[in-house]
Amino acid sequence: MATIHEVARHAGVSVATVSRVINNNAKVTEQTKDRVDKAIDALRYEPSALGRNLRNLETKLLLVMLPSISNPFYSEIINGIEDTAIDKGYHILLCETDSNPKRETIYFNMVRNHLADGIISMDPTVNKDRLTELATNYPIVQCSEYDEEGAIPYVTIDNELAAYQAVRHLVKLGRKNIALINSDETFLYARERRRGYEKALQEFGLPVRQEWIYHTASLEFESGQQAVRMLFRQDEKPNAIFAVSDIFAIGALKEINAKGLSVPQDIAVIGFDKIGFSNMTHPTLTTVAQPRYRMGTIAAGMIINKILGNKVESIMLDHELTIREST
Repeated sequence: MATIHEVARHAGVSVATVSRVINNNAKVTEQTKDRVDKAIDALRYEPSALGRNLRNLETKLLLVMLPSISNPFYSEIINGIEDTAIDKGYHILLCETDSNPKRETIYFNMVRNHLADGIISMDPTVNKDRLTELATNYPIVQCSEYDEEGAIPYVTIDNELAAYQAVRHLVKLGRKNIALINSDETFLYARERRRGYEKALQEFGLPVRQEWIYHTASLEFESGQQAVRMLFRQDEKPNAIFAVSDIFAIGALKEINAKGLSVPQDIAVIGFDKIGFSNMTHPTLTTVAQPRYRMGTIAAGMIINKILGNKVESIMLDHELTIREST
């Protein structure tokens, strides 16, 4: 493989001049640039991207922090981030925190030590104070989950409105005993979706019954199954369920089917996120669709703009209630 010194000798210029041409320095004349380009082509020289990035204190690497890579919710967002990043000359590194502060520290230090250019955080468990502190000096954006009181730009949807519309749909169908399967309410999205659930019930004069609200800290299909078992131990049973994720809703469907009940005749079910599995259930799942791929493309564009020193504003995207067989 040719070296930069060989290119310089072939073109009859200094190594510094070759470096200026590679880095698009305006001080080089067109005639000299043409000679260097021809020498590069003739020798099939490939400049070191690593060396160039280190000189410019750039890595062209974006960290994408998320709690679990196995969660299907993140797949389309990641696709959007990666497609946009590659198109702009960047690469991404998926950073699974597993809600572990030690891992979080490792990824934060990668940015501090110039081993990555910025962070897209999708982790609802991230330490928001530490993330905000890091964002005062380094490019950070949030995607989906965000800090409502913070200054970090984000892209998300209106979770409260989406939940309100989903529960309102159930009420309009004549369902009055509506249960909620919710996640850990230390997470903003869980609090917002519960507010939407309660707002819809209150609008129609329906009580918010604590015994019909199931909380789980584990985002697993089994949590939806456990929720249904708990709900059906009540003297008065719900005839509809709003789950704050499709994973919970799919688990709920499995348990309802195991009990020999019919969906939606005996009990209607709505999920949230429109993951791929939601169209493969029996019956197919009514769900709130988030524009996940677009969220990813926008988040990637935002972080790259931050890296380039441009002003970035937060963005709230539209959602859509996708009505299927489960309602």
